[in-house]
Amino acid sequence: MIVEKPNVEKPNVGKSIDWKPGAGLDRIKARAQLLQSIRQFFSARNVLEVETPLLAATTATDVYIQSFVVTAANQFSSAPAYLQTSPEFAMKRMLAAGSGPIYQLCKAFRAEESGQMHNREFTMLEWYRPGFSLADLMDEVEQLLVTTLQCAAIERISYRELFRRHLAFDPHQITFDELRALATNKINFNSAELSATDYLQQLLAQCIEPQLPEYCFIYNYPLAQAALAATGLDGQGQRVAYRFELFGKGMELANGYFELTDADEQGARFAADNSRRRQLQLPEYPSDEKLLAALASGLPACAGVALGVDRLLMLKVGATDISEVISFTDA
Repeated sequence: MIVEKPNVEKPNVGKSIDWKPGAGLDRIKARAQLLQSIRQFFSARNVLEVETPLLAATTATDVYIQSFVVTAANQFSSAPAYLQTSPEFAMKRMLAAGSGPIYQLCKAFRAEESGQMHNREFTMLEWYRPGFSLADLMDEVEQLLVTTLQCAAIERISYRELFRRHLAFDPHQITFDELRALATNKINFNSAELSATDYLQQLLAQCIEPQLPEYCFIYNYPLAQAALAATGLDGQGQRVAYRFELFGKGMELANGYFELTDADEQGARFAADNSRRRQLQLPEYPSDEKLLAALASGLPACAGVALGVDRLLMLKVGATDISEVISFTDA
């Protein structure tokens, strides 16, 4: 008796599949050397390397950051978890527990469109320095770039000076109606739900960033962009967010804060983020109660920064697309 075998189609037979790493071996070796240099940099400064979870019960509430939600396909867990967009919350809990200065090299995840400068999974360097001011941390970030990229001294420009220089207005003083009118004349927008922060960010990205120096720090941001940063008065008596961003050859490389230590204020910011998320019909995320408890217990005065390692490597090897320095992208 002859039994016919079912006609099962073999998947992808005869099809050409690009299975090789996107980054060449030279780039893979350059990444290994860069990671080694970073670890040597912090070891020489007695900064402790730590690890924190990539999957957690909470995530960043920031309206401009979207998270991947993970659900279990079994009976063991009904609550969602989130791939971490940054190790910040867990590292601050370590700081509050007395860790001293710490750094971490890890994967981070953001649910955004992949492109020339973005991959949904990327490598992040994040570190925290108890006792450092924002200026101290900018000094150390500059030292890291001098070490890894051999770049020259990095220019520092306040957010106010940047907008005055390029667009002739004070971003801390302009009214919303004035800002909207100015932005509408400069840039085309597709949404009627834009906030003052949206307008400022678009003006910065489209009108100012193309004219930035090769490397520069922008510091003292508007209050509405404080995120997890402390606030205070600048040299002109204006209340600002004590944060900076580092740009290199047109790319945002790092984002640093003089960290907020007030648990009540942080809880209020989480709530404000979720309120704005409701307005924009974005998913709301639970507040990290363990972080708030850590802040309430006493987070030491400190400054912290997150830096994109893939973009740093792009600058080091002269790559123009992030896929050239990542072994396997999510494409």
